[in-house]
Amino acid sequence: MVTKLLHTRYRVQDLEKTVAFYRDVLGLQEVRRSESGRGSKLVFLKAPQSDEEIEICEYNASGPVQVGNDLTHLAFEVTDLEAFAKEAAAKGYPLSDGPHRSSSGSILAFIDAPEGYEIELIQHAPRH
Repeated sequence: MVTKLLHTRYRVQDLEKTVAFYRDVLGLQEVRRSESGRGSKLVFLKAPQSDEEIEICEYNASGPVQVGNDLTHLAFEVTDLEAFAKEAAAKGYPLSDGPHRSSSGSILAFIDAPEGYEIELIQHAPRH
């Protein structure tokens, strides 16, 4: 029986550029690095208040990485979307869509990670 989600894997061509994005732009913490038995280079990261990890994998023997439009994304909670957007843009990663207000009052936006993976940013509406 499945009991909890442990991690999600994204394969990339440029491991260090992608890890730098998740660390320096999104503020994720690098948990560990390893190499699989088949030679994949792996880096695990997590958001400060999350248990689930993101596994970034470089395995060039599988061929080029091709990320389809609107195929997948990761969603992260942010406390101040406007401030995050300014800081990310200053680091070369402007918002690719939004911000938009949802029917619940939350504010949503998207940013593109290296190699085309999409990141959703959600600033939840204040609870009353």
